[in-house]
Amino acid sequence: MPDEQKPKQKIGFTIIKNDPTDGHKGYGIGSLSLENVSPVIVDVEEGVARVEIGAMHARSDTERGIKFTTNREDSAGGKPYWLVWVTIDQLPEGPYYAGMASCEMVINREKRRGYKLLSDHVNRMDKSMKRKFMLENLDERSKDILRDFLKSHDAQMWERSPEELKQALASSD
Repeated sequence: MPDEQKPKQKIGFTIIKNDPTDGHKGYGIGSLSLENVSPVIVDVEEGVARVEIGAMHARSDTERGIKFTTNREDSAGGKPYWLVWVTIDQLPEGPYYAGMASCEMVINREKRRGYKLLSDHVNRMDKSMKRKFMLENLDERSKDILRDFLKSHDAQMWERSPEELKQALASSD
């Protein structure tokens, strides 16, 4: 049977919760914990933001069925989106938005093509996890959508968050 094909092997990504070095010195040493990072997708045209956990592995509902390239022309005429990596940390008073970084995406559903730079997404997720705020690439409308989403998600978390975040998402009017 010369035409038999082996099933494609799936390579999984392991997310290790809590402290990977807690209690043993084997598997997972040096791994990053992604426990407090959530991907929020901002749909600029629809004016909505939502948590899409599938985006952790580029498998969100928004990204499903789309072939992404690094060539903007492939997705010409598509809808603009932002993937925002939101890191949450804990203060004695409660949780707060500790880090945040936005990444550009364009998706053309008709062509089933999208534009994103995976390396930029990974680097910005890392910055968010390191408690940095990188939101300078957001347009005013997207800042408004994200700010309103964060406030409505949990007003106390917003209040406990650093002034740097509030300034980064401040309305220009």
